[in-house]
Amino acid sequence: MKKIELLAPAGNMESLIAAINAGADAVYLSGKKYGARAFAANFSSEELIEAVKYAHLYDVKIYVTINTLIYENEMDDFINYVEFLYSINVDAVIMQDLGAMDLVRQKFPNLEIHASTQMNIHSLESVKLLEKLNIKRAVLSRELSIDDINHIKNNSNIELEIFVQGALCVSFSGQCLMSSLIGGRSGNRGTCAQCCRMKYDLVKNFKTIDRGYLLSTKDLCALNNIDKLIDIGVDSLKIEGRMKRKEYIYFAVSLYRKAIDSYYNTGKIDITSKDIYNLKKIFNRKFTKGFLFNENNNNFINKERPNHQGVEIGKVINIKNNSFLLKLSDNLNINDGIRIINDDIGFTVTEMFIDSKRVKSAKKGDIVKINYKINSLSKVVKTTDYMQLKEIQEKIKIDRKLPLDIIVNAKYNKKLEIIAKYKEYSVSLSSDYIIEKSTKVATNINDIKNKIDRLNDTVYYLNNIIVNIDDNIFIPVSVINNLRRDIIELLNKKRLERNKIIYGEYNTSVKDYPYKKDVCILVDTDDIDNLKDKYDEIYNFKNTNDTTLKLNRIIINHDDIEKRVLVSELGSINKYKSVVTDTYLNVVNSYTVAFLHSLNVDKITLSYELDFNQIKDIIDSYHKRYNKHPNLEVIVSGYEEAMVCKYKLYGDYLKDRFNNLFKIKIRDDYMYIYNYKKRNLQDDYYKIGVNSIRYNRELDYEDNVI
Repeated sequence: MKKIELLAPAGNMESLIAAINAGADAVYLSGKKYGARAFAANFSSEELIEAVKYAHLYDVKIYVTINTLIYENEMDDFINYVEFLYSINVDAVIMQDLGAMDLVRQKFPNLEIHASTQMNIHSLESVKLLEKLNIKRAVLSRELSIDDINHIKNNSNIELEIFVQGALCVSFSGQCLMSSLIGGRSGNRGTCAQCCRMKYDLVKNFKTIDRGYLLSTKDLCALNNIDKLIDIGVDSLKIEGRMKRKEYIYFAVSLYRKAIDSYYNTGKIDITSKDIYNLKKIFNRKFTKGFLFNENNNNFINKERPNHQGVEIGKVINIKNNSFLLKLSDNLNINDGIRIINDDIGFTVTEMFIDSKRVKSAKKGDIVKINYKINSLSKVVKTTDYMQLKEIQEKIKIDRKLPLDIIVNAKYNKKLEIIAKYKEYSVSLSSDYIIEKSTKVATNINDIKNKIDRLNDTVYYLNNIIVNIDDNIFIPVSVINNLRRDIIELLNKKRLERNKIIYGEYNTSVKDYPYKKDVCILVDTDDIDNLKDKYDEIYNFKNTNDTTLKLNRIIINHDDIEKRVLVSELGSINKYKSVVTDTYLNVVNSYTVAFLHSLNVDKITLSYELDFNQIKDIIDSYHKRYNKHPNLEVIVSGYEEAMVCKYKLYGDYLKDRFNNLFKIKIRDDYMYIYNYKKRNLQDDYYKIGVNSIRYNRELDYEDNVI
């Protein structure tokens, strides 16, 4: 049985080394371009080359994220960048943009592509579409339950990758526009401002009924449940954290390595409460099983605070002048970081006292005096454990080693021969030196074994060695040492040989659409009689005659529908025949337009995140490349859906710190949060070749309108 892959994050070279030494099977990372974590340190081109070589020597795969949306004016640079990644032998690229994916799979047909979670892959139908495109792996939406995943696994052949640890998005990934709409920082472009980590009021009937970090999710932790994912045949377990420090990466990866190996070896997961506690010390926003294991809606969010929670280590029992007494429920050391919860004050402990005596450490039950001004008797949490970090830093230095098998043939009047084997790789090398009879001290088996076993400066340890040796022979030590070094270099060279580069030609077939000047509307009503004469196409949430049915943005199981539909996710494109795509497919370049048209999508609504000139660039490039005209729609008016969430808040609005009101609507058991201000574009899109403009008016039919 193929063993499940443990996939770790790395935001820099130190984190990469930590992940590998902790036991990762693969690492995902980003270069300086097109990655969805633009604020991580990330890797320069030179560092990427080094990272791939380093990881491959340790038998670890490297997946590079190029999972942002790619704008039209970036496409030439983007494809050159992908060719660079291909040339340095990365094992796969992780992608979101549909058009870029189509271009890459055609230009580089044997470059492995993984569909990013940003593609919102949440149904069997969407996976079937990826299979048709020869995509190797799908990173499924974090909102799917284990039963949903099992259904997909049992009915498809694609590899499935599942997030098991780290930060969660409250919105379906790739479907959150809040940061972009409010502040111009797009999550789909790697620059999310994390609006979900801000404070909000929940308003119902114009009264505040709740307050806090109402969209700030807890961190996912599936350590005690990975047996279920292994049992259903999931291919890869993914840890989030490209922006986290190396100590967190090492510890999280080592715990998941321990859990995986223990389950394979004993049928049980060897993870203790102390392991979880120590993981929380490094970083946690409180832990949740996530929707992966059907977490209750009320246990998904941590509304108290959006950042590191730490672990409780005691309570303040007395305050005097500029000091306080802390009764400990856990150990505390100098250089630990603590936070006084009620005061929301955090600092590093630089000195502490027990009975007026300065101490460097204190234990559970001790009462310590700390010289720092605080204001209230409060619970205290530890946010940094200095000794824990120091211990992890030492462990990171312990290099991971690979088992090496050696055969040595040392025969009189023959060249010394060494054969080195690792997995399927085998190399042999012979010395120039011809073995002679000994005149003084003979070379024996132990002499050869001791010299061959000097592998500390390599990635190997000596697993097995067979020495075929004649009696009474002599081999100079330098001959053995040089041959050992040369055979390791030869083995590494063979293992680092890149796969053959295969180039293909981009060729996507599209049809020509006539120029139009259509006006369309989106509504949510049974009464459309007064609209028929005013609009060329009516999209409706209600399944009425003479309208195009607006389908939900999230569809786990697709019903049979024969009529024309407006769709927002890939599964519907695969399932239905007469399709218009909505703005939430994130179409931002002409390659995506062409790709969707090649799948018989009749009309394509462009992304909210495009401006007038970017739309013109798309149409001009499309004309130039295909000598044909696309059928494009732009939404010019209405309230944009900023988020779609499986998590639900039961109110009318969210109110932010600027008193902006974001409409909340629950539709088919998903929560939709609308932008606080109405979209109102005045440009003449017809003159640049757009065929259709649309007015979104679904909220006009609500009892409680923004």
